[in-house]
Amino acid sequence: MSGHSHSHHHHCSHDHSGGGHHSHAPTVDASNKRRVGVAAVLTGVFMVAEVAGGLISGSLALLADAGHMLTDFAALAMAWGAFHLAARPANSRYTYGYDRISILVAFLNALTLFAVAGWIIWEAIHRFLGPGEILAGTMLGVAIAGLAVNLLVFWILLGADQENLNIRGAVLHVLGDLLGSVAAIAAALIIFTTGWVLADPILSVLVAVLILRSAWFLLKDSGHVLLQGAPKPLDVSEITADITTHIEGLSRIETLRIWSVTPQHPVLTLKASVKKNTKISEVSHAIALRLQDEFSIEDATIDLRHEA
Repeated sequence: MSGHSHSHHHHCSHDHSGGGHHSHAPTVDASNKRRVGVAAVLTGVFMVAEVAGGLISGSLALLADAGHMLTDFAALAMAWGAFHLAARPANSRYTYGYDRISILVAFLNALTLFAVAGWIIWEAIHRFLGPGEILAGTMLGVAIAGLAVNLLVFWILLGADQENLNIRGAVLHVLGDLLGSVAAIAAALIIFTTGWVLADPILSVLVAVLILRSAWFLLKDSGHVLLQGAPKPLDVSEITADITTHIEGLSRIETLRIWSVTPQHPVLTLKASVKKNTKISEVSHAIALRLQDEFSIEDATIDLRHEA
């Protein structure tokens, strides 16, 4: 075999986002963790109040919103736990550390949301067939309080890192919750003014549809990471073309793979051949720099050999 092979692993900790296609998101810090923790406590406490309000008033819209808040609470609590675990260092068994736990959590959370939406729709069908009495005043009071809590939680989470799948998941939940609270307020006002109790199950189904929508996006995004899909803004053919054009001495790229540990941590492996009289270390270094500056990929394994 002519030529020699050389493997190079390039990992750099500083941030390179100037003028690139894709800026590197900040890692989860104490502020993110604290925000998520506070949001979880607020949501959990109010969820219990909303269940009580739903049972006392007989409103499915309130129980639907409480069901949504339960998944909110689970999302936030699991995100908080995932941040806690992700902070643990890598070891010989988990060489990338525990970052992926947050993706697994997001995936399970999405599945939970499907179940909750299904329950609400099932319950709404029963209410259509046999409507019961609803205490509109109680329902209205609880729904307004719910809206206030959701607005506060939404405001807290907006200050956190939106690139993180769990925080994005939590924000989606809270957005759905906000709409859920608005639906419950609308249903309460309709029942209060007209006595038409079917407004309650109708608006509950609306909440269920919102839940299904956020569940689908969360399932899709977390599933993409778990299936080692290429991270969103990065395109294999675009990177291949870019490196082939800009790196001197490169003969041809044999394989180029991109996946991500989390959306904030893309990983690339590259196998390529270089022209006969080229210094492998120089080409390798040039590729690593290019990947960093143009695409913000800091974790790249580059395997080069001289062409035969």
